[in-house]
Amino acid sequence: MKVKISIIIPHYNNFQILLNCIESIYKSTFKDFEIIVVDNGSSDSSDTIVKEKFPNVIVKKSLINLGYAGGCNLGSKIAKGKYLLFLNNDTIIEKKCIENLFLKIESHSNISSVQPKILNINNKSFFDYAGASGGFIDYLVYPFARGRVFNTTEKDTSQYDKSIKIFWASGACFLTREKAFKDLNGFDENLFAHMEEIDYHWKCHLKNYDVWVEPKAILFHYGAQTLKVTSPQKTYLNHRNSLILLLSNYSLIRSITYFFTRIPLEILSSFYDLFNLRIRHFIAHYKALLSILFNLKLIAKKRNFIRKIRLIDDNTLFNKKIVFNKSIVIRYFFMRVVNFKDL
Repeated sequence: MKVKISIIIPHYNNFQILLNCIESIYKSTFKDFEIIVVDNGSSDSSDTIVKEKFPNVIVKKSLINLGYAGGCNLGSKIAKGKYLLFLNNDTIIEKKCIENLFLKIESHSNISSVQPKILNINNKSFFDYAGASGGFIDYLVYPFARGRVFNTTEKDTSQYDKSIKIFWASGACFLTREKAFKDLNGFDENLFAHMEEIDYHWKCHLKNYDVWVEPKAILFHYGAQTLKVTSPQKTYLNHRNSLILLLSNYSLIRSITYFFTRIPLEILSSFYDLFNLRIRHFIAHYKALLSILFNLKLIAKKRNFIRKIRLIDDNTLFNKKIVFNKSIVIRYFFMRVVNFKDL
């Protein structure tokens, strides 16, 4: 039976946070949904436990960890909804969250995606790192959000409660059109985890869709329950994937120019980790740079796909004022600008 929304939750171990997430969904004021849990090869019997407690939940088991991108794509293949709601397992949904997301995306056919306001579950008066109140990038593809710049998160005093167009909606939770997701080939599984939602929404923009944040929809997020902030692998994936996006989604001249502009900032960032005695994170920056040599075929393939779907050029994208034309690395680390509104 056709439903309005298919809620897709990629999951890997720690079944208790998943159970809490599902319980919050069932308390939602919006009822026309199905829940699909994609178990990414968990070793703690998560799939069995979910089936026993929530028999109406669809559990799709993968024998290996497909990552966020692969898990979401797998779930989308069996989804029956007009819209897809991608949701992290370490989240708690406020009861009107889905309803408000649905009303926003239904308000205009040109909206591809919409995210809620995301607050930190351990300190609910502060924005969460993962998306806060809507995501942006600077021209060198460093991401930030209303309420979060690098590691600084702001207190939520309703300063970002206006619904606006954004560059990217957070993978922690966003609602998107099933047709747009399939037309754009979903998430790039080569990215595995981190930045895949930015890549997807970049494609949405090039296809001339709009992406919005709806702060009336509220979500609470634990954050980093699968791959910890302290993990060098997280640093590697974030920087590698950011560089791949930079080299894939811009025009060729802009990609090359920005890549070489970014290298000194990568070096500065690595020494920041070295200064803080994060030795393996320091090395991860150079692994990310080196990995570009091994991803040239992937970059060429992504560029070819972008060429086929692109309806707007880079200048038009910049004119939307959703890409920051200055370096947030310089403004944050050297000019000490830490709040979004001051950028």
